[in-house]
Parts: sequence; structure tokens; C-alpha cells
Amino acid sequence: MYRRLAETLADELRAGCHGREWLPTEQALAARFAVNRHTVRRALDELARAGLVSRHQGLGTRIVDRHIDYAVTRSSKVSRNLAELGLVAETLCLDQRLVVAPEAVARRFSVDGVTPDELLRVDTLRLSEGAPLLRLRHWFDPAWVPDWCAYYRGGSTRALLARRYGLRLARRRVRIEACLADGEDALLLRCAKGAPLLSLASDNHEPGGRLVEHSVSRGRADRLAYRFDFSPSQHGDDAEELR
Repeated sequence: MYRRLAETLADELRAGCHGREWLPTEQALAARFAVNRHTVRRALDELARAGLVSRHQGLGTRIVDRHIDYAVTRSSKVSRNLAELGLVAETLCLDQRLVVAPEAVARRFSVDGVTPDELLRVDTLRLSEGAPLLRLRHWFDPAWVPDWCAYYRGGSTRALLARRYGLRLARRRVRIEACLADGEDALLLRCAKGAPLLSLASDNHEPGGRLVEHSVSRGRADRLAYRFDFSPSQHGDDAEELR
């Protein structure tokens, strides 16, 4: 019964039937569908696991914005972007270690034809309002971030780069592709295997022009929309950096 209720509510959410920020209370939903509150709670838990709603103790069940308008500029930061939209962001560190990088990635960090033997790989998961939004794989030149693993425990990587290493990076190149969720994506992003994702790869440079970070994000296409702003104030800097 709770699965059928979850499917009904999910269909309504996808169709935008509720037209509000919060779902009706558990008591109101129980009365509407003639079920007990335990059934409603289990149905709402299913919706939360699917990333359609977020549960807030004492407040209720919030409908997740289906398409977060994410601005991409030469220096945009995930946490700041979400905060400007009034959303609470959280970044979890899934794994970080020195590894032999794939050849295509390692070549990006070559200097005078010399390719580094190992790169620092940092895997993170970004959540918005408690629901997973995108997963990121950061590749760093370890020469720029010594002892990174001793300091990073989650949160904004850009904040640690600035605070600990004095690095303020800017995007030089961005590539966006459509892809399908694999098994790990499905687990971390709470989506179906084969669901559409948007992948964004960025080369992030220090002011002198050296590549410090190459990042690849994979986000749910049903929740995320990328926006490139080419307003007059940005033509001189951000538009040039994004070519």
C-alpha cells in the first residue's frame, strides 16, 4: 500500500500538481488517501530516497526543486550557487588518495612533456536539502596541495584551496556531455540505473596559468540545469575563460 501511495505522490510531484514548497501534513495525506500515518511515513521515505522530497523534523516534507538552475562561470562554486538559491548544501568526502591516473587525465597535467607519475584523486558527493545532487571526481596536481588528505574532511574544496594553499582557481575550459547512470551513480545519486545524467568536466588553473585541478561532475538531469551567463559584465572575463 505504501508503495502505491508513493507512486501516486511521485506522479503528482512530477506533474507539478501540488504547486507549493511543502507537501500537506502526514495527517492530511492520511485522511485524503484513507490510510494510516505509518503508511504515509513509509511512502514519504520512499520519495525521499528517490530524491523527490526532503524530510525536516518538526517542519514537514519539502518538495525538492526538480531543476536547480546552476550558474557556470569561471569561478563559480557549488556551495555558493546553492546558497544564492536559498538551498542548504552539504559536501561529503567519499575517498581521497594518490593514484596512477588514466592517461587522458595525466596528460592534462604535463609540463614540458613530463607527465606526473601520480595524481591526487578526491571523490565527493554534493547534497542539496539532504538530497544528492551530483558526484564529483577531482584530480589535483599533488605538488600544489601537499598533505591535502590530512586537512580535507569534506565541505568546499575551493575553500580549503584558498585557506590552506592560497589558491584561487579559475576555469579555463568546460565540456558538458549527456550520459547514463551506472550502478555507482544509481547508489549515490538515488536514481535508476540508466537514468539520464549531465557530466561537466572543468580545467581549473591558478593565476599563473598552470593546471591545478581537473574535475568531472555527474549530476541528475532531472534535478539540475546548467546556465551560462554571457551578460555584458561577463564578456571580458568569464566568457573568455569558458571558451
